[in-house]
Amino acid sequence: MTKIKTSRVLGVIPARWASSRLPGKPLAMIAGKPMIQRVAERVVQAKSLDAVLVATDDRRIADAVASFAVPGVKAVMTRADHPSGTDRIAEAMAGVSCDAVINIQGDEPLMDPELIDRLAAVITSGEWDMATAAAPITNQADLNSSAVVKVVFGRTGQALYFSRAVIPHVRDAGTPDVANTHWRHIGVYAYRCDYLLKLVAEPPCRLENMEKLEQLRALYIGCRMNVLQVDDVGVGVDTPEDIIKIEKRLKELGDD
Repeated sequence: MTKIKTSRVLGVIPARWASSRLPGKPLAMIAGKPMIQRVAERVVQAKSLDAVLVATDDRRIADAVASFAVPGVKAVMTRADHPSGTDRIAEAMAGVSCDAVINIQGDEPLMDPELIDRLAAVITSGEWDMATAAAPITNQADLNSSAVVKVVFGRTGQALYFSRAVIPHVRDAGTPDVANTHWRHIGVYAYRCDYLLKLVAEPPCRLENMEKLEQLRALYIGCRMNVLQVDDVGVGVDTPEDIIKIEKRLKELGDD
């Protein structure tokens, strides 16, 4: 494939109002600021993004983005009936000229800007359709949890499969060299813009419907997806207890 010589990289943060465990989650206050502001302030520290959009289905979130006015960040209204964040991103970028887009989770107020830059470097190399990240699984509870998505990848970093089950399966007890064999998928994605449009045009496949993992649709249609290895899984916000954890971490970082 021809290398991309000049690239416009767009960051998109999907931000839905609805959440079964924490309604209005993007506007949940974390140490005096709404979560979506915390996320935006981290994202703009990345050096690779030419623009950042918050893709939302709720005017309250859009108004909040306008009010805190993080330079380079603006809200875009999208439909409320999107089945996934990927579809929301595809609508948000419609009409925007870009070579690559990075899907940044709206509930990750401690998002690492360096990871965004690493993803941007991979996806603009022209060698991959998508890129994502994974961290080692370090405890048995996470390994056995179906809420923790596992990924297996090849020697070049190409994703082979994602599952809620334990993969790879270690058949024989005492098998050597199993350390750093199990990896937890981190839900941040980079796409070539043309590939993203191709992906959302495809219907869900059987594997996706079984595992409830939309990234399996990409693998099913032959996606070349690179998995970057990172040390830290990050801290997402799904419950009020998670907010307490984030505020404690911000205090430790002196960023409260």
